[in-house]
Amino acid sequence: MNFLYGKQDFPDLERGQETCWLLTNGLGGFSAQTIIGGAARCDQALLMSCDRPPNRRWNLLHRLEERLTVGDQTVYLSSQQRCDGVEEDGWRWLSTFEWDGLPNWCYHVQGVEVKKSVVMAFEENTVAVRYTVRNDSAQPCTLSVTPWVQFVPKGAELSREQTFALEDGKISSNGQRMCVSTSAGLVPQPLKWQELYYSHDARDGRRDTGWVAAVCQLRRTVPAGTEQVIEAVFSTEQTPSPAAAIFHTACIRMNWLAQASGLKDSMAQHLVVSADAFLARRQSTGGKTILAGYPLFEDWGRDTMIALPGCALTTRRYQDAKSILKTFMAYERDGLLPNLFPEGDAQPQYNTVDTALLFINDVYLYHQRTGDDAFVREAYPVMERILSHYQRGTRHGIRMDEDGLLLAGEGLDQVTWMDVRVGDILPTPRHGKPVEVNAYWYNALRIMETLSPLAGADGSCYGATAERTRRAFREQFWMEDKHCLKDLLSGTEADEQIRCNQIWAVSLPFTILEPEQERQVVQTVFARLYTPVGLRTLDPADPAFHPTYGGSQFQRDMAYHQGTVWVYPLGAFYLAYLKTEGYSEDAKARVHRWLRGIEAALREGCVGQLPEIYDGGVPTFSRGCFAQAWSVGELLRVYEALEGAT
Repeated sequence: MNFLYGKQDFPDLERGQETCWLLTNGLGGFSAQTIIGGAARCDQALLMSCDRPPNRRWNLLHRLEERLTVGDQTVYLSSQQRCDGVEEDGWRWLSTFEWDGLPNWCYHVQGVEVKKSVVMAFEENTVAVRYTVRNDSAQPCTLSVTPWVQFVPKGAELSREQTFALEDGKISSNGQRMCVSTSAGLVPQPLKWQELYYSHDARDGRRDTGWVAAVCQLRRTVPAGTEQVIEAVFSTEQTPSPAAAIFHTACIRMNWLAQASGLKDSMAQHLVVSADAFLARRQSTGGKTILAGYPLFEDWGRDTMIALPGCALTTRRYQDAKSILKTFMAYERDGLLPNLFPEGDAQPQYNTVDTALLFINDVYLYHQRTGDDAFVREAYPVMERILSHYQRGTRHGIRMDEDGLLLAGEGLDQVTWMDVRVGDILPTPRHGKPVEVNAYWYNALRIMETLSPLAGADGSCYGATAERTRRAFREQFWMEDKHCLKDLLSGTEADEQIRCNQIWAVSLPFTILEPEQERQVVQTVFARLYTPVGLRTLDPADPAFHPTYGGSQFQRDMAYHQGTVWVYPLGAFYLAYLKTEGYSEDAKARVHRWLRGIEAALREGCVGQLPEIYDGGVPTFSRGCFAQAWSVGELLRVYEALEGAT
């Protein structure tokens, strides 16, 4: 699926910086810039390499400064805000930006047409840039490209004391080395410094300036009446692939991913390719993992378990799904699965209640797809330990109460997905019995009852516990007067807040309510929380509702789950709606209409990707991560359901 942007989409520098693009390499490295050719955030880079997958990343090639000289006039093709007062205004000469899975630009300057494309090699820390310069003017033109580099860890700030060296086409600094190979002339130059301004970081209350350095320039003159292709490859590899091979392989791979999924809808196929951005290798475990979001997040257990069904099962990447699940199985401790894997000498962090329950759900969904009985038998002891520890009690106050419902959270622990903590402040305290956690709990019990025979075990005990849980859930969570579920059982005012968490009580494989109650939950969520790009985390009528997400870190954290729109629960909502409507053709047609909002959202923020969040009041501009794994994965599951796939 192609996305085309014209002059109307970038009438000035500010508008042109609203949207970026993203390429990834399956290692945790990525390439991301604005559609007008610059960096609007400190953690954007043309080459963000990863030398220990997936999280030890280096901002090597931060951006390219591009200038075109035609006769006696020199103009910028790049667009970048700088602190020295110079505006690189390439957006003035940019005619179109097109995304066809790769970013493509077309510039026109005084009879010269410059086409540019960028690609990132799969499983290499390599970026290739191709310029096609057609000179229909009456005089020679010269393209000059300056690679501005940082050679610092992702998110770190470059010091003016850092040294750089250029030798045999290789730039080195801070223990890192990047090869530069090009069909243009590589011209060494004295070390230069430049300070940039990051408009998106300024908006979000982060550090909004940063230094870059340059030690060389790429230069090629194109005679009048000729066309030349100029390529450059920037890489940390000893022998990087040539540019032509990288472009060719990338196109083949994107087509293969889309076709291998078996999905027919063009939007669904597009999201399959988008989902590929999040799957990566993890060196510490020797398996696969899912990165939660770009550019901010790493691979987290909860996010992985939520994103896996869409990003790895709907896309039919069953071996990747199995690898991820086996990795988590190996790290089970006290019935918990890690929310953060170890890096170096660090220990895994086991600070969620839902990751382990979602793991059981994913094992079930994987088995439904593959019929892999052997894997169920391998995973069964881990699932047994999870439920056993949850029943008798484990860390973070997680234990089954006498009524069969699950308790979680104590002290300052935040163990549900609404997990923000600001010092000693819990903006969204959910200690007690959270609604979605108990829906996951019941679902896990039924899954164990169902899968036990495959492991040669008697699962009747799980069925009996599930019945006790079902009775208590219906009695204690249902609010007849509000036609929906409580968010929590804690004895506080937070219990009856109307939140999106209740939707998972309807969308899971094994659900706990009566059909009429499920319909009422869906109707209430639609009336109070629905937007075309996600579900609000809190009813706008609630006094605690925050309509905007922005400002300082404190302001953002206080709004994060207090009304902010999240994209990923929208997947559960649509699946719940289809279920309660019996997957009728009318219901499918209605969901197709609603999904047009998501199709439009793919043009904003990060082209072709779905973001983490939007403002709760008027959700127009994306916030947080510009590309989020569970947002893409959960919407993929909806498209699959609409096609009737299994």
